[in-house]
Amino acid sequence: MTIGILFALKGGYFRAFYRWLKRDYGDWFGDGTLPERTRLQRLLKTHQTWCKTLLAEPSFFTVIDSYPIELLFPIREGRSAQQVGQKGRDKGRWSIGLKLCWLLNDTCQVVNWAWKTMNVCDKEFHAVVEPFVGLTIVLADLGFRDKNGIPENMKICPKGTWLE
Repeated sequence: MTIGILFALKGGYFRAFYRWLKRDYGDWFGDGTLPERTRLQRLLKTHQTWCKTLLAEPSFFTVIDSYPIELLFPIREGRSAQQVGQKGRDKGRWSIGLKLCWLLNDTCQVVNWAWKTMNVCDKEFHAVVEPFVGLTIVLADLGFRDKNGIPENMKICPKGTWLE
């Protein structure tokens, strides 16, 4: 599980990650305790549901917000067939990347999360909130407004309100 978290944090391709792990930290695993690369990938896939156990329980009030992660400068858009992310605006400037949306409880622990490309609106993350209807009140900024409605447990807070 620790290797899976490390791969998620490091990112990149698994083959390169495995070479790095074996080269720099292979001695930590002793003789033959680090599984072969494809076996390790199968193990990580089998046990990916364990990551749910790392999520916290919701509190009475939770907060949701999205955070942009810039991956490329816009001038480099389309140069790679393996480009991750899309072009979108954040804080008045164009960038290419992802949005990471977190639902946090009162002690800032992650209750639920999702990611999408940079070009989507915050209202696309309503699915992060919906499993917690009746369990928590979710405080959100104006970006989560939707003319088709919001989840019943979401409260849209204008700037400068609910600062407690």
